[in-house]
Amino acid sequence: MELILKYFPDLSPEQCDRFAAMYDLYADWNAKINVVSRKDFDQLYLRHVLHSLAIARVCRFDAGARILDVGCGGGFPEAHFVAADSIRKKITVVEGVRSSLGLTNLEARCVRVEQLTERFDYVVSRAVTEMATFVGWIWNRIERGQHGTLPNGILYLKGGDLAEELAATHLKWQLFNISDFFDEEFFATKRVVYTPKV
Repeated sequence: MELILKYFPDLSPEQCDRFAAMYDLYADWNAKINVVSRKDFDQLYLRHVLHSLAIARVCRFDAGARILDVGCGGGFPEAHFVAADSIRKKITVVEGVRSSLGLTNLEARCVRVEQLTERFDYVVSRAVTEMATFVGWIWNRIERGQHGTLPNGILYLKGGDLAEELAATHLKWQLFNISDFFDEEFFATKRVVYTPKV
């Protein structure tokens, strides 16, 4: 939890309580349903929570913004999240954590993202698949406009050499090095990649 406060010192008391509770909640769920690698679990706040929060350094969502989280996660106050994953055990964990933390802005759905029909302001994800496939799944689900500090679009957490993969989408991407936001070595090759729906 100290790691989160290092970079997000202005969290409300309620947000602090929720982030602090996450470790024990995920430990309990992980004992039942392996959703975080057991060898990696002690790094939950670094490799999972803080990594996901890098999106908050790139874009602040307006109150009421509609965000589709592909592959599950979520947790920006006042925005409305739909966490979609086709794997039931992941959705079960999201539902349990949502209930335990009292998150009213998160809806969990066990569904393939390609089957969704509604539209969203932003789509966020973390290394679910290669980018051209991902764009094919969700591009028509993004509404044009701006409901945050960036125009509506895709915010994707990815690492490594992305030039070829992003070029295959035929879209213009902006890359944000997470190491510009967070000092930990884990983030040296990690990025938030963004493209607007224009």
